[in-house]
Amino acid sequence: MSTRRQRDAGPPSTGPGERDVLTGFLDYLRAAVAAKAEGTPETQARAPGVPSGTNLLGLVKHLTYVERHWLLGHDVADWQATFHPAPDDTTDTILAAYRETIIEANREIASWDDLTEPGPRPARRGRPGPSRRWTLAHLIEETARHAGHADILRELIDGTTGR
Repeated sequence: MSTRRQRDAGPPSTGPGERDVLTGFLDYLRAAVAAKAEGTPETQARAPGVPSGTNLLGLVKHLTYVERHWLLGHDVADWQATFHPAPDDTTDTILAAYRETIIEANREIASWDDLTEPGPRPARRGRPGPSRRWTLAHLIEETARHAGHADILRELIDGTTGR
């Protein structure tokens, strides 16, 4: 196993506004997740790294669905299935879908004037979704959690650490 140790990047620089700070941290975490999958041999990127079956490509694919659901209003019928790459999925196709979703999601976020308004997630039982502010905080939490998972999986694969 080759080991590549990099220093972690510090927190992102952001604009002064609340939305700037929230999207700055979200983009920082998104980049960390994508970086962990980049350059990983295909078979290792899709191989389960832990007994639960979690793998790098599955994490990126799941986060693509998370963004589509919370920021673009798409419904997800089976969350567990979002963790499993399809046989024809590749690192390139999964990363491309993630990046395209991020671009679309960032356009949506940029259109928001009021973070207290309900986010785009589909309404449940006739109730609006949580606020846009809550939605962005949740996306930061969800992406950070899976960035940590991806960091550990990548280190187990080839010793690569840092961003």
